[in-house]
Amino acid sequence: STDTPDRRLRRSSPAAGRSRSRRGRRPAAGSRRRPCASFSAQVGIPDKRIDFLQTDAAINPGNSGGPLLNAQGEVIGINTAIRPDAMGIGFAIPINKAKSLQTTLASGKEVPHPYVGIQMVTLTPELAQENNQDPNSAFLIPEVKGVLVVRVMPNTPAQRAGIRRADVIVKVNNQTVTDASQLQSIVENSGINQDLPFKIQRGEQMIELTVTTAQLENRS
Repeated sequence: STDTPDRRLRRSSPAAGRSRSRRGRRPAAGSRRRPCASFSAQVGIPDKRIDFLQTDAAINPGNSGGPLLNAQGEVIGINTAIRPDAMGIGFAIPINKAKSLQTTLASGKEVPHPYVGIQMVTLTPELAQENNQDPNSAFLIPEVKGVLVVRVMPNTPAQRAGIRRADVIVKVNNQTVTDASQLQSIVENSGINQDLPFKIQRGEQMIELTVTTAQLENRS
């Protein structure tokens, strides 16, 4: 609207202790505590690969598409969704992510969402040891840091490359990986049809596989 002042854009990495507020189509006040990162599956759209800013600034119908501001009035995100089963939890697309997609969206092109097709969790030696000491565990896990493959989805790049359930991914594209969000970020930033070398510990054996990323299709 014409009565809304221009706002500066700021890189939207969450910083502890900084307050946030949201704006809808019309100016709206209300600073809130710091946001934290959330993944697309947590927001209810698992067919996309976007890290969201989580905030307790109120997001109501009509606020979607409006800016999320910090205490200095700088835009750090675009309000996108709320969590229906919780009070006062909202999500915004980080402004640096929105800026990176601006040209693609303006030209009418499809936004790339590279994927490999695994369900994964962060693994620590302590978690692996706890699993291995459980007599009801389905399989033994190497007691290392990395990303544990919980499931390999059918007809996906991971399945075609030979990745298996219970594999522990320790390196991707020559980068050491220690948590699932880091692996997702590497894949997301790689692009479509890119060959990524995976270093995997399978039992006591260390193997290397090449996974070619593909476009994640909309599940709707």
